[in-house]
Amino acid sequence: MSDLDEAIEVDRAALLHRPPGHPDRSLSLRNLADSLHDRFLQRGIMSDLDESIELHRDALLLYLPGHSDRSWSLNNLAASLADRFLQRGIMSDLDESIELHQEALLLHPPGHPDRSSSLNNLAASLADRFQQRGIMSDLDEAIELYRDALLLLPPGHSDRSMSLNNLAISLRDRFLQHGVMSDLDEAIELDRDALSRCPPSHSDRSASLNNLAISLRDRFAQRGIMSDLDESIELLRDALLLRPPGHSDRSKSLNNLAVSLRDRFLQRGMMSDLDESIELLRDALLLRPPGHSDRSSSLNNLAVSLRDRFLQRGIMSDLDESIELHRDALLLYPPRHSDRSSSLNNLAVSLRDRFHQRGVQSDLHEAFSLYSQLSHLSHAASRPYLRAAKSWAAFADTLNHASALLAYQTALKFLDQQVALLSSSSHHFDVIKEAVSSLATVAFSCSVRHGALTTAVELVEQGRAVFWTQLARFSTPLDELSVSGDAATALAEEFRRLSFRLRNLFDQSTEDQSPQIRQLTMQWNDVISRIRMLPDFSRFLLPPLFSDLQKAAEDGPVVIVNASQYRCDALIVLSDQDPVHVPIDITQTEVSDLSSEFQSLTKQFGSLDTQLKLVSNIRPGSRIWWCPTAEFTLLPLHAAGAYEKKRDCLSHIYISSYTPTLATLVRARRQVSRDGSLQHFVAIGQGNPDGGRPLECVAPEIAVVAKRLKPVVSSFTQLEDSDATVKGAFDALNCNQWLHLACHGMPNRRQPFESSFAMRDGPLMIKDIIRSNWQDPQFAFLSACHTTVGDEESPDESIHLAAAMQFSGFRSVIGSMWSVDDEVAQEVVSGFYDNLIDDSGRLDCTRAAMALHKAVKKLWRSDIPLEQRIVFVHIGV
Repeated sequence: MSDLDEAIEVDRAALLHRPPGHPDRSLSLRNLADSLHDRFLQRGIMSDLDESIELHRDALLLYLPGHSDRSWSLNNLAASLADRFLQRGIMSDLDESIELHQEALLLHPPGHPDRSSSLNNLAASLADRFQQRGIMSDLDEAIELYRDALLLLPPGHSDRSMSLNNLAISLRDRFLQHGVMSDLDEAIELDRDALSRCPPSHSDRSASLNNLAISLRDRFAQRGIMSDLDESIELLRDALLLRPPGHSDRSKSLNNLAVSLRDRFLQRGMMSDLDESIELLRDALLLRPPGHSDRSSSLNNLAVSLRDRFLQRGIMSDLDESIELHRDALLLYPPRHSDRSSSLNNLAVSLRDRFHQRGVQSDLHEAFSLYSQLSHLSHAASRPYLRAAKSWAAFADTLNHASALLAYQTALKFLDQQVALLSSSSHHFDVIKEAVSSLATVAFSCSVRHGALTTAVELVEQGRAVFWTQLARFSTPLDELSVSGDAATALAEEFRRLSFRLRNLFDQSTEDQSPQIRQLTMQWNDVISRIRMLPDFSRFLLPPLFSDLQKAAEDGPVVIVNASQYRCDALIVLSDQDPVHVPIDITQTEVSDLSSEFQSLTKQFGSLDTQLKLVSNIRPGSRIWWCPTAEFTLLPLHAAGAYEKKRDCLSHIYISSYTPTLATLVRARRQVSRDGSLQHFVAIGQGNPDGGRPLECVAPEIAVVAKRLKPVVSSFTQLEDSDATVKGAFDALNCNQWLHLACHGMPNRRQPFESSFAMRDGPLMIKDIIRSNWQDPQFAFLSACHTTVGDEESPDESIHLAAAMQFSGFRSVIGSMWSVDDEVAQEVVSGFYDNLIDDSGRLDCTRAAMALHKAVKKLWRSDIPLEQRIVFVHIGV
């Protein structure tokens, strides 16, 4: 008999001598429960754990509220219930554990010596519940509780390494959901700190080795640095040595080492890594019998590695076994489990592979039946769900399957939900870029191929300028909501308050403020949900329908020009009929190759056939709005043409404007000046910027603007040189609705939110513009270079200076596609303002496109290069 067995017998005897009513009975119940729990942890005998829980329940009944040991008893019962949940997966055990931990925490107020332990225990149970139900608020709360616990454990404290580990694990889990790299980088730093506090003999060293290794593997998957993966494997081998056969965590070490070896196989192609991975995963699965909380993970991982081996060696038995394992795994994931979507996708992919090998229709039917489950989910905001929906869409599109359109609609719905949960920060832009990818453009192509032209417009709208669309929601007009009753008025005010705070916090997310921003974002989304429950507001802030988007064409057609891997097309959106389809005979690869040689492409796009189709649907001389996607965003579509004698190019036929999305144009049209009688204009010129070369043309240009407009506007403010600072510009824009800005434009293609206008004291950046709250802005002429140049890897997001001005409220913006010659700029400016003034002698921002059209016409002479004749573009109304 071991010492522990003997201790249990002694505790049983002691309990018999302390019958109900004995003053020390609670102590005996507690001692026996603790000993049984310890034996369960060593030997895994479930009857020990069940008995421990019943004894803890009996003890808790004897520790009435106010008893000094009640918190201790609450905590121990909660811990045992959490352990039983991990063995049997019964959610009621976990829910009860959380309630008990919450009650215990209330009994450990700030200053209590056990507060850090209570914070940690509650956080651990919330993190477990997140894994089961996928509710992000559980994970966010767990992270904040872990942070609070860590603050109470200074360097040198015996529990600090455990606390570091726990916080790191939850940050990694959040990274897996949202993909924000700062969470993963912080997790790795915490893991390294924890490992440094666990010398070779420390009981937690194997856990620290394991946690750091997993986070390094995740970072490798994001950044592709092989040293991260190699270090991960070495750490996992060390951890496995510390968990010999019989160790309760050996299965975890086997599983994690196997996954990292598979990742290295995928990089280097060494079959020995894959074979070892499979053997380790088989060993891990034997240690996770039916009922074990991690069995589903083992089934899934072994299935994935077997499929990889099938792809290398073509042995069908590997693929058949993979499918059976995936089926078993999926059965173990409840509907809201955070890993269910990945498991579903893995099974569908393996079935697809077998269909390609054997052509059995039942495999194909089962794969699409699995994918169709995604369309029934009302809310799925995590990356794995979006990844699964994208996989469905790509598979269905390749086979021209009837579910392809539904798949794209589902994927774009998930995209919208994922973005809504991210705080609005440029730090999350990489996450959005990865999520968006080419989703909108291929969805558009699929819709066009199926003849669903209105759906094509809805889908491409939903998946482009996603970042700006989310920011624009903070400025949503609430006039109708505010007059729909007391409840609606209160919600409108709450929405307005939260939106204002979130917009002002843009890019301000320090570690201290991140919890605040996440909390505000959750509150903001909750208010939106409550607004949608009101009559007539069920679609509040949902992606617009075609009937809404069609309003963009009220003053002239909108031409969506789309490039995707499948085809290139134009759709002409008209105000009073369905869209008109115009195929474009060019491939996306050709568009990409020619985008830097725009003259070649504009000739091809301006071919006689394409022009005839446009002219037949759009009256010559009318205004049109271009809404390009993908590589087409880099091209001067407004100037497309054959450039031969007696042949007109498009800029001679139409008055062109651009819009990043149709909703942007609709929103700009609705923004009517609040006080139309007053027109306040500011001209800002910075010819001697901080660290930049002087611009001699700025002063004459500002003088031209002043001479033409001073007699026309209500007030004219001029800021130049030392007055044209970042603060000076912001202050002026707070009380002026009309802007002319002449300075250096500084695009930043790698960090697009740091693209800027060069002021006397430094850069006025996009991220500064976004935080602005300018009242009633109408028009901005950006006489600077490259103001419509954005992030080269995500052209559909339109992160550039002109778009920033537009999304900050300016209804009409003039910008430039590349560098502008000084003389050209001055000539265009002079002609432009002559034509911006209407018949009543007032400025009219809706005349900006026409005014630019007329000003540019004067440039069409042989001594001015073509690229300078077409450099300026108009965006907006």
